Amino acid sequence: MNLNKKSVLAGLIGAGIQASRTPAMHEQEGDAQGIRYVYRLIDLDALKLDVNGLPELLKSAERMGYTGLNITYPCKQAILPLLDELSDEARGIGAVNTVVFREGKRIGHNTDCLGFAEGFRRGLAQAARHRVIQMGAGGAGAAVAHALLSEGVGQLAIFEVDPSRAQALVDNLNAHFGAGRAIVGRDLAAALAAADGVVNTTPVGMAKLPGTPLPVTLLHAGLWVAEIVYFPLETELLKQARALGCRTLDGGSMAVFQAVKAFELFTECPADAERMQAHFNSMNS
Repeated sequence: MNLNKKSVLAGLIGAGIQASRTPAMHEQEGDAQGIRYVYRLIDLDALKLDVNGLPELLKSAERMGYTGLNITYPCKQAILPLLDELSDEARGIGAVNTVVFREGKRIGHNTDCLGFAEGFRRGLAQAARHRVIQMGAGGAGAAVAHALLSEGVGQLAIFEVDPSRAQALVDNLNAHFGAGRAIVGRDLAAALAAADGVVNTTPVGMAKLPGTPLPVTLLHAGLWVAEIVYFPLETELLKQARALGCRTLDGGSMAVFQAVKAFELFTECPADAERMQAHFNSMNS
């Protein structure tokens, strides 16, 4: 028996996450590498908590010896004041989806940006990207917006129900990428008619929040359409887009590649991205 076998205890904090495939991806990769890996769901809905429960949940995780936590909707920005340090990427984006407990400190990282960018490069290679529409300006939206501009989107229009949140993200993006690269969206119909693509970064479309983030009558065959929601993998938005002949990108690729980086942060070992992708795909067959 190897008494020195590496062990990891990790978890995911979020709301309505019972269908998440993240635990299985992490545990399967841990098994493949001979790591004793346990990954737990910490569902705010099941616990009847909201973001105000984060301080106690973080403290409890530390006390119980957790290696780290993944953070999802609606906690990616609410968690920021509770952390000791932020990676450069997390600080620039203004959102955290991975927390590592190390040497008595809570260190926040963002692997969503890398995850979406990798999926975008693989799934929408050569897609036109002069004008792109993004629905949502929350924690995931901030990471995706950084990824889109890093991947060469000319101008990104942010549509968000909270105007101040949209403006804050636009200001952040223009500070990083240059004036005019991001704008607050005003007229969705006109913007979509002139756009090359649209990305949904809101939770609308999740099993717990069915529907579409925009009127599907505004979609047209000249658009590519991307999602970050992956349960269900085919959201109503993607279903309608595919029916029109649009190129599409589901949320699975972002889920896999952000998990690859999070696994590496928790274990300090390289992950096999193709193996994790294959395992994710097997759960959808």
